[in-house]
Amino acid sequence: MRTGGLNNFVLVVLDSCRFDSWMAARPRHLARLGEVERRWSYASWTSPAHYNLLTGLLPHTSPTQVYASDYYKRDFVRYCDRLGSDGISFESLLPQLYLPTFLKRLGYRTHAMVSLPVLNPATILNRDFDSFELMPRHNDMEAMVERMRFADEAPSFYLLNAGETHYPYALPDEDPGEWPTISGVHGVFRHLDADRVGGRLASGEPQQIFDQNKLDRLRARQVEAVRYLDRVFERLFDVVPENTWITVTADHGELFGEGGYFGHGPVHHDKVYEVPFVEGKLR
Repeated sequence: MRTGGLNNFVLVVLDSCRFDSWMAARPRHLARLGEVERRWSYASWTSPAHYNLLTGLLPHTSPTQVYASDYYKRDFVRYCDRLGSDGISFESLLPQLYLPTFLKRLGYRTHAMVSLPVLNPATILNRDFDSFELMPRHNDMEAMVERMRFADEAPSFYLLNAGETHYPYALPDEDPGEWPTISGVHGVFRHLDADRVGGRLASGEPQQIFDQNKLDRLRARQVEAVRYLDRVFERLFDVVPENTWITVTADHGELFGEGGYFGHGPVHHDKVYEVPFVEGKLR
């Protein structure tokens, strides 16, 4: 296996981002990585989806008439391109089957910056990371980009979990008092940024959860969040060294009233598994 001259590898997860929200946003800077694909997550909510991502299982293409074992073997070969190393295979990740562990064996420095509290450093996900940080705010990918450092003497792996596309689909300069309120949902995320907003997620009385007009406005907010993040990616592309492979995807999708559902989690619906996927080196 060739390990000299390895690529830096950056995996960016846009939390809860639907494939069609990406398509509606038409991100211009992200298109520099290549053509976005419609893929499928292995899980319907944040924690198990990130566990799958860190085993090396990126969202899949769902091909027909293919044995799962054959798909995994072919999919893992893509790490030869991502890492710039020959001979990567499914067997390479055994016995731990954990990407940070495997990368550390190759000499990588491993880092994670996450936005959602369910991914905090006390969870099982924080294994074989040199640094693992829950960001002060749940919706500030730009702050992550500003913290990224790449060493000359060793390649780096970064996992970035961006929360702007997660409910309440808020941009970092938006007044928390203007965040939308969904009855039965906002309480779950009351402590996203509790220190910053004093535990108050939004003003006003909770409204009926399945007001479709409001759900349509929430989806429009997610689309706008993708447009905003596209500008953050422009900054990321300026920060990373030339020998950097970047993969951008989502951990799962989101539902905005389809089939009577909102959000994600204990939900079985195509739109909660359908995610965008694009990767490559900058053109």
